[in-house]
Amino acid sequence: MSKHDEGYSRSSFWQLIIAIPGTILAFTLVISLLAYFFGKPAEKPATAVAATAEVSKVDEALKPVAEVEVAAASTGPHVNKSGEEVVKAVCSMCHAAGLMQAPTIGNKEQWAPRIAQGYETLVKHAIEGVRNMPARGGNAELTDIEVENAVVHMANASGAKFAEPKPAAEEAPATEEAAEPAPAS
Repeated sequence: MSKHDEGYSRSSFWQLIIAIPGTILAFTLVISLLAYFFGKPAEKPATAVAATAEVSKVDEALKPVAEVEVAAASTGPHVNKSGEEVVKAVCSMCHAAGLMQAPTIGNKEQWAPRIAQGYETLVKHAIEGVRNMPARGGNAELTDIEVENAVVHMANASGAKFAEPKPAAEEAPATEEAAEPAPAS
């Protein structure tokens, strides 16, 4: 057998490489020309007014059904919650069930060492956080008075005899009177 009969020659291979993409390109060109000449042309608006009308119809169709406006929360004067309210809303999650080693409300044995530390220490721990308990019981919006009220409520329910803290509003007039200078005679 001769070399010619064994397979493709070098020139036949390169001819094939050129012919395949050329055929694809020619076929695409023919289809494009047929579509251009025999396809239905797009209708164009007669004037700019018609184009504006079309755009406004599309805008109207895409307009949302409703719009939501978020109003700022009206925060009036802050009213301090009672100790019982704070305990029910925040503290009872852990102190009612004793989660994360929290002393259970009403359990005098668990509260005795804490009560022995004193009122100021209990309030400081409640405000700043201690061991597993987060600051302010995890509610940063609680005021110091509300935290104090909660501490007094839980401690008194567990054997302490702490007095209810006075709100800052009641203390302010007393300090203002003391700070006023005496009238000159």
